[in-house]
Amino acid sequence: MTLAATPQTIRVALAGLGAVGLKLARALDEGIDGLTLVAVSAHDKASAERRLSGLTTKVPVVGIDELEPLADMVVECAPAALLDSIARPFLEKGKKVIVLSAGALLDNMDLIDLAKARGGQVIVPTGALIGLDAVTAAAQGKIESVRMTTRKPVNGLVGAPFLVKNKIDIENITEPLLIFSGTPRDAAVGFPANLNVAVALSLAGIGADLTTLEIWADPSLTRNTHTVEVVSDSASFTMSIANIPSENPKTGSITALSVLACLRKMCAPLRVGT
Repeated sequence: MTLAATPQTIRVALAGLGAVGLKLARALDEGIDGLTLVAVSAHDKASAERRLSGLTTKVPVVGIDELEPLADMVVECAPAALLDSIARPFLEKGKKVIVLSAGALLDNMDLIDLAKARGGQVIVPTGALIGLDAVTAAAQGKIESVRMTTRKPVNGLVGAPFLVKNKIDIENITEPLLIFSGTPRDAAVGFPANLNVAVALSLAGIGADLTTLEIWADPSLTRNTHTVEVVSDSASFTMSIANIPSENPKTGSITALSVLACLRKMCAPLRVGT
């Protein structure tokens, strides 16, 4: 008689405890097969401990530099500037890193090289977008063009560095206003809290310099909307999604759910999707 092997529990750390991080912490505490939450890092340790007080299992709140020895993988859901300090220790040990700040990857592509050299992995979940499986599949052939149009409520864009630098006032607009036209690489700098989805799309497809992007501020909207148009030698398709914002208006509620879906796939007996 042959006994089935018992899967090893994967120890998960969360770097960041904002709208996304807290939802992940609660879901992991409720139980995801094969995964256990072992540590959290946050800028305000006392506030993080209060927010985690309702969990059934006490989880330590530690500094970023203390996460790696405690966990097998980390979910980065922190300010983009912290990506390197979060990801590098895990990748150096050949571990996995789930990255939400996809835009920051463009300035830290050496992390991909490090993952390759040490046997680690950088995972960018679909997040608030749609259809990255289709884009990834099309990229196995030849993609001719990828165009993305993002329309957001005004309060989801106010304070973006691009707007501040160019003195663009959107708080009193009464009709849709085109505020950016360019590439995801430029958008990642000008809108670091808003356009990680555009960078994820570019990484799945033809890159951050060939993908084209428009950003509109729209006072009539209550949802963050993204439309993607792809032309390739295997298929042409258009995809649209309208996301309900989370408690952070810059982030859609579906973002945390996308990461949860990614986590559940880690140990699932059935995996659907590329």
